[in-house]
Order: sequence, then structure tokens, then C-alpha cells
Amino acid sequence: MDEYRFLQKLTRARSLDLLGSVRLGRLVFTSQSAPVIRPVNHLVEGDTLIVRATAGAAITAAVGRTGATVAYEADSIDEATQLGWSVIVAGTARLLGDELAAARYRLRLRPWVSGSADDVITITMDTVTGYAMVAGEPAAGPPAAGAPAAAERTSWASAAGARRG
Repeated sequence: MDEYRFLQKLTRARSLDLLGSVRLGRLVFTSQSAPVIRPVNHLVEGDTLIVRATAGAAITAAVGRTGATVAYEADSIDEATQLGWSVIVAGTARLLGDELAAARYRLRLRPWVSGSADDVITITMDTVTGYAMVAGEPAAGPPAAGAPAAAERTSWASAAGARRG
């Protein structure tokens, strides 16, 4: 790829807006002492992420009665330009005990597979981290119109290297 790329850190508000603009994400949790990732659909309400689970799902067992620490990631990346955004949430997942609220979410979150998907799980969004992957000018040159100053951006190559190392 010949074009210069960089990561632009997003504000919490912008990250939540983007998270609310898509319906698919990946829920990361621990089941039987191993990390597990499941694609799920979601809703965003304020600082809460809501997902629906099938009866007996691994996430339901992981959450149990006391809750579980989870991560959630959603993104929108154009395959042709390789530009887009990614938002990662860390928080606590809990089974929703309020049956009236759960019924309302069941109407709004359509299950992907047949069967009982009656468990509604809420996730507190304690930490929200978002980045936009954007094209621009090298940090040594003038920033592209609308691009953040060098101090506000992370080189695509250095950010990718940091994730690997």
C-alpha cells in the first residue's frame, strides 16, 4: 500500500455514535478458563450495550449471577480503501433481571438463529476506545485538509507494530 495511513483517536462520544450506527460486533469473554469470541447484534442505550443470547449460551453461563468482565468490538472498514473505524468497549456483563425492560429489548434485537433467545445481557461501558483509520500526509509534511495535527495522530505503521509487539 503506497498511501500513508494513520490512526486518529476518537472521543468517547464519537465512539459511541459509531458503535450505535452498526448492529454487529464481537463479544469477548472467558468460558471454562479460555477466551471466547462470539459475533452478536447489539443496541446502544446511553452508557449501556445490550445483547441477546440463546438459552444455555456460553455467555449466559459465564455471566452467571454475579456478572463477568467482557470486551466488545465493532467496526466498519471499507475493504477497497482500508479506511474506517474500530471501537472497543470493556465492562461488566450482567443478565438483565428487569423483565419489562428485557421484553422491550427482545422486540428490538432480532435473533440470528432459530430457537429461544430469551436472555438479555447488559454491558456497562466502563472503557470505550475508538480509532478512525484515515489517509493523510506523512507526519513530517503538512497534514491533509481536515486531518489532525501530528501530535493528535498515530502512524498506521507504528500503531500496527505496537499491537504486534
